Amino acid sequence: MSIVPKPLAEFPWRVLVLLLAIAAFGTVVLYSAAGGSMTPWAINQIIRFVIFSVMALVLSRIRVETFAHFAFPAYAAVLIALIVVELVGGVAGGSQRWINLGFMQLQPSEFMKPVIVLAVARFYALLSVGEIRRWNAIWPALVLIGVPWALVLIQPDLGTATMIAAGGITVMFLAGLPLRLFIGSALTLAAVIPIAFSFLHDYQQKRVLIFLDPESDPLGAGYHISQSKIAIGSGGMFGKGFLKGTQSHLDYLPEGHTDFVFATMAEEWGLVGGILLICGFMLLFRWGIRVSLRAQDKFARLVAAGLTTTIFFYVAINLMMVMGLAPVVGIPLPFMSYGGSSMLTVMLCVGIVMSVDRSNRRRTPEGNWS
Repeated sequence: MSIVPKPLAEFPWRVLVLLLAIAAFGTVVLYSAAGGSMTPWAINQIIRFVIFSVMALVLSRIRVETFAHFAFPAYAAVLIALIVVELVGGVAGGSQRWINLGFMQLQPSEFMKPVIVLAVARFYALLSVGEIRRWNAIWPALVLIGVPWALVLIQPDLGTATMIAAGGITVMFLAGLPLRLFIGSALTLAAVIPIAFSFLHDYQQKRVLIFLDPESDPLGAGYHISQSKIAIGSGGMFGKGFLKGTQSHLDYLPEGHTDFVFATMAEEWGLVGGILLICGFMLLFRWGIRVSLRAQDKFARLVAAGLTTTIFFYVAINLMMVMGLAPVVGIPLPFMSYGGSSMLTVMLCVGIVMSVDRSNRRRTPEGNWS
């Protein structure tokens, strides 16, 4: 008989240790970005991680059936909050994204990232296999995705809108819709991109143009990407050393503690540090996909895969952004970038996947990584 209480032994300790390692590395990078000080970023990052880890563990104890039951009500609640943002939301930096609750600024669009996965997964879990290839299996999901996507896009928040669409469409793909639908949609999207470009805000258009040719304005709109590439490249194989980065410490690299934190890290820790960080994220994705593959319930399987893919989009888009492979859309790097909203969203995703994992292990008691 184990001396460890059963509820405590059931916690996914391996995943928690992995997340702790990534978050600890992120805290070290933020400590360096502040010039060797725990304030103002590193200490707050630690506190948030502890709080959100407890939240994830609480979510892991909730039954998957409960998430299925509240998927549509949660979607409706967040959708109403997005409408409230348009009516009375606070404006900062030219964007209207927050609701002032007095004690905090609430950004409802962050909650829509995991909620859209739950809602679309619930919709397809309710459909029979014979209905999955009919039109009635397509348009309701497109409405579920399109309405919040449009509300977030007009805030304007292109990055979050992209994440919402990507998460919902991923679940549609995993649900088994015909591949020709996605190929046709991709071709249609490619055809309308020039038209859609004209409807973007000026700063969004400038981001796209600078992505295509960052050297056209190296001291203006292309400054972020240019300095990010310099920081990453100057790190070399092993980096300049802890607390020895010049791009971030001399303020050449803008947003070195948020969107471009990977560049700050790569300058001091080099290619080796970058590869180790990416390997850490790959282990997290591997765990999430294996949880999905072991799930016996269709809703649980779609949710685990969809939420894991949502975290993947965070990482992939941020890394492409800081390397100049994608436009700057303001997607942070999970557990590394300073900020509470993104960490909250990612830990919500992790907590729900933990719930699916716990449900799987109740049926077939296996390890987290097997």
